[in-house]
Amino acid sequence: MSINKSYAVFGLGRYGIAVAKELVNNGADVLAVDIDEDIVNSAVADIPFCRCADITDPEVIKQLGISNVDVVVVAMANNLEASVMSVILCKEAGVKMVIAKCADEMQGKILCKVGADKVVYPENESGVRLAKNLLSAGMVDLIDLSDDISVIEIPVREKWVGKTLIELDLRKKYAINIIAIRNGEDILINVDPNVQLSSEMQLVVIINKTNINKLK
Repeated sequence: MSINKSYAVFGLGRYGIAVAKELVNNGADVLAVDIDEDIVNSAVADIPFCRCADITDPEVIKQLGISNVDVVVVAMANNLEASVMSVILCKEAGVKMVIAKCADEMQGKILCKVGADKVVYPENESGVRLAKNLLSAGMVDLIDLSDDISVIEIPVREKWVGKTLIELDLRKKYAINIIAIRNGEDILINVDPNVQLSSEMQLVVIINKTNINKLK
């Protein structure tokens, strides 16, 4: 996922606001929706495309043009019924990726059953971090080591498959340092530069944030 995709955020509590603002601040096209008019009015200064609407209404989903949105974040963990309806309606509208905020594991199971493609738990993943991951084009932000340096996990590109790290020379091309390779449930800490990469692998790397665009 990236800045070139369109996003919608349902529910403008603290989590939803954090996701929407981070996406907007990075230049993404974001539609933010909440049923509380006061919340919408207070958010519009930071999120230009805010709407006051009931997203459990199929007609509203149609009017908002949700079928044209690439990613919807349902951030209403305090209202399971509304979350369930929103997920169902978004998937019926053809949204490819629906991410739902959950209060607990049971709620997560329910939302997955009705179609959520991914569930997040606020205590484990902040709204800002989720937005960064959405913008990172498939890369997973693991941890910030400082304001400038991050550890991220990236998939092995198709053109890298079958080649070794020595052949690819990723440090020179992308200014990254590979510290581990994830292969399914296994994590290889002692990275062999002569190992041939496969499409199932993920590379755990240290990178300066200014160089992340080189990987996109």
